[in-house]
Formats: sequence, C-alpha cells, structure tokens
Amino acid sequence: MKRTTLSLFAAVAALGAVTGVAVLDAPSGSSGTAGATTKAASRLPVERSLRLCPQPTSSDVAETTYTAFTPAGAPSRSGARKSAADLLAASGPSVTPVKKDDATSGGAKKDDSASGKKKDDKSGAVAAGTNVLSLKEPGKPVTATTERSDAPALIGTAEGTLAPGWTVQQSTVISAGSGRGLHGLTCAAPDTSFWFPGASTAKSRQDYVHLTNPDSTPAVVDLEMYGPDGKLRTAAGEGINVPPRSTVPVLLSTLTDAPTENATLHVAARSGRVGAALQASDEKLGGDWLAPSADAAPDAVLPGIPADATSLRLYVFAPGDDDADLKLRFAGANSAITPAGHESLHVKSGMTAAVDLGDVTKGEAGSLLLNATDGSRTPVVAALRVTRGKDDKQETAFIPATAPIDGRGTVADNRAKSSTLALVAPGKEAARVKVTSSAGSDGGTAVSKTYTVKPGTTLSVEPPEPSGAKGSYAVTVEKLSGGPVQASRMLSLPKDGVPFFTIQPLPDDRSTVTVPAASQDLSMLNR
Repeated sequence: MKRTTLSLFAAVAALGAVTGVAVLDAPSGSSGTAGATTKAASRLPVERSLRLCPQPTSSDVAETTYTAFTPAGAPSRSGARKSAADLLAASGPSVTPVKKDDATSGGAKKDDSASGKKKDDKSGAVAAGTNVLSLKEPGKPVTATTERSDAPALIGTAEGTLAPGWTVQQSTVISAGSGRGLHGLTCAAPDTSFWFPGASTAKSRQDYVHLTNPDSTPAVVDLEMYGPDGKLRTAAGEGINVPPRSTVPVLLSTLTDAPTENATLHVAARSGRVGAALQASDEKLGGDWLAPSADAAPDAVLPGIPADATSLRLYVFAPGDDDADLKLRFAGANSAITPAGHESLHVKSGMTAAVDLGDVTKGEAGSLLLNATDGSRTPVVAALRVTRGKDDKQETAFIPATAPIDGRGTVADNRAKSSTLALVAPGKEAARVKVTSSAGSDGGTAVSKTYTVKPGTTLSVEPPEPSGAKGSYAVTVEKLSGGPVQASRMLSLPKDGVPFFTIQPLPDDRSTVTVPAASQDLSMLNR
C-alpha cells in the first residue's frame, strides 16, 4: 500500500480518536464517490467529564464537605465505556508523596456506610493520586468530609453514564480568623482563559488564585491584573509553571507593589489548560470563592441577590479596545426597575469599574441585569460582591455574570431549609423550568416541581425537599420552554449570629456536544 494511503487512514483514525464519537460509514453505492450523502451533525452525550477542586483552606478551624452527583436519567450512548467517577488528590505545596504501601493512611477512609459518606483520617499527608471520593450511580449524591488544613486540590474524572451532568460541590465552613464564613464552589472544568472581576490586593484582603493542571504535560500561565486606572505591573505573574496533575496557589498581593482594592484578574494559559478559582478572605467581611465570569458579552445577568443584602458592590471590566456603556436594572419578584442613582455605567476599556449600589434591593430578592445601551455592543465581564449582616457579624459572597441554561444545570450540597434557588428570565419572554431535587445522600426519594418565571423578574424559591430526605441533596434545573433563564443557588448556614452563606451560579451543564458526522471517501486517494 502506498504511503499516502496509510497517511489518509491514519488521519481519519486520529479524527475519530480526538472526537471520540466519529462514525466511519461506507458510502452508498459500490464505490467510494465524492457524491456520497453527507449526514447532519448530531448532539450526543459526553463520555468524559473533568472537574477540578482547589485546595479548600489552610485554616485549622475548618471543615470541608465534598459532594458529587450525576442526575438520574442523564442521556448516555449505547456501548459507552465503563462508568466511573472519582476525585483524586493532586500534587501541590501541601501534598507530600508517601510510599505506595502507606498511601491509604493519608487519605480518606473507605466508605463507612452504604451512602458512600467518608470521614478523613488526619494521620500523615494525603498522597497524590489518593481516591478521596467515588460516585457509583446516578441520581444519588455521595459526600466526603475533611477537617485537614492541608487538604489537597482534587482532580475528578467521570466516564460513561456518570459523565453527562456530573457536578462536584466543595463547601468549607471556616469558624474563625480571616475569611471566616462559608466558602462554596462548584468545581469547574479546565480551560485556557478566565476573568475574575472583584479581585483585590488591598491590605484587608488575602486573595489567592488556585491553578490546577489535570493533564500529564506542564501548563504555563500568565496572570494579568487591571485596576481602576488600567493594567497593573505584574512581572511576577508571567510564565507561571503548573506541573502535570498538580496545583499552584498564587497570592495576588505578591504580584504588584501597589495595593489595589478593586481589580480584575485575567488567567491566561500560554500552553496547556488549567482550572482556576479565586478565594477571597477579608479580615472583617468574611470570605468566599469567586467563580469566573461568563464569557464576555454586551449583556450580563447576575442572578440571586438575597433580600437581606446590606451592601452590594458591582465590578465590571471591558477586555476589548472600546469603552462600554451599560444600563442597569434590578429584576425583582414582579418587574425590572432602574435603580435610582444607578441608571447607567460607563466602563473604560482596560479599566475596572467598581460601584457601590447601596440598598438597591429595598428588601426584595432579585437579580442585576446589565444591558448595552443603544449603539454600544462592547463585551464586558462582571461580578457582584454581596454582603449580609452588620458590624462585626458581616459575611460576603460573590455572584459572577452567569450564562443561561440551555438544557440543564445542577448544583450539589443542598440542605433542608438552607437552600434558596433564584431563577431569572432577563428577556421579554417568560421561561418555564422543571426543578428536581434528588434523593438525599443518606436516603429519600427524588421530587420535581415546575415553575414559570415571568419576563423581567426573578423567582426565588426553596427547592422542593426530597420525600424522606436524609443528608444533602442535589438540585437540577431543566429548561422546558420559553426565553433565556439564568439561575443561582444560595446555601445559608448561620453560625454564632453570623450569616454564613455562599452563592453558586448554575450554568448549563454541557452534558451533550455537537458531533459532526464522518464518512469514508475513498475518492480522495485518486486526487
């Protein structure tokens, strides 16, 4: 056989390996002709999902709960590979390798109940590669807890029927000290670019960006920061090496000499890909994780402002070459209004705009809508810092601009009487959604309820509690019909009079992907 023929077959095989789903069909007729019918692309369930959880804390007075979940009835392919979903410890500054024979002594103990709940063993360091948590079946969450101050970052992989919609929640209660409060994060997939409006290098803040590399090759990352006057000098943020299957935390205040209270952080992978999450800890205002903003767009939706918010700070950044002019609206329970004194916002290119919105909620739960003014379509990224409580009993959380749910979104670790779901229809069309609460991690039966969100409003509800629920449960929002809908979940666990809380956005879970059809065309051999 000619070398060109071998090369062609090798290229086709490589295409199939990259997509994992390409189908090689013989063309109709007795010979491979260029006129063979072309099949249309289709949407198929993903066969593999990655989730990366950063190091939760260095505090000695903290407890972290991990919750993993895949929705029941998630789409799957016939003949899919063996199903598995595991969270493994990554290597990093707080992870000390141990001998293979001693590996189990440093990690979580094996399941101590049929529910899959685990309790950690704090003797020795956690070895890289230690299995911290495994999910065995869809429809029922599993949990693991740790009180370790050196708990590692985790690299999670789900395959087969457990991959579509797989989600992992990391929730940490820090009882005292800087950043005390509830730090919650939905562990995210790796990518090459992240924007974090709301970062800070002020003296009262300790902001760490955690970079986790899930792959077997190194990643090189650049960190860029932008303040109210433009780009900050951050020479130390260039060319950060993140070794394979490891994590690197970076204290933002070490990147620049001048403290900057209101800033935007850009994480850009020069080579490879990473997971990125920003943890903000304040001496007086508590702290939380800041998830990255949705992709830059002319309009932005920030869902789920609690009714009892005592202050709000909006951060907006225009990453392009043009300035942005935005209209601000507050979408409450009945309508969207323009807040007095904050009707519009001008955002200069390359500069972070920060605005204190004060008592914009007027005691009503809602969402913030940012819309480009007529003639201005400059894309922006945005986030809100939400403060609850007063005086020395304040706590903060962040709401990033959130992408709409096209099909389905899920958030894990919901607890009885402690979760509030916010659904907003930002356009001119109502949205109809189905909310399903899963079985509990320790038992119970799933339950669903359908809601209609009126256009320009936010519907804030407690998710339906599973029948006979024991333990935590997951909440899945499925769009049924209507216009765009965004969602977030607030988990509130008050402690000693302080309103410990965290807010997680619910973007689409991307459980399906568009797959182009591939077919064999032997006529190419004669060209």
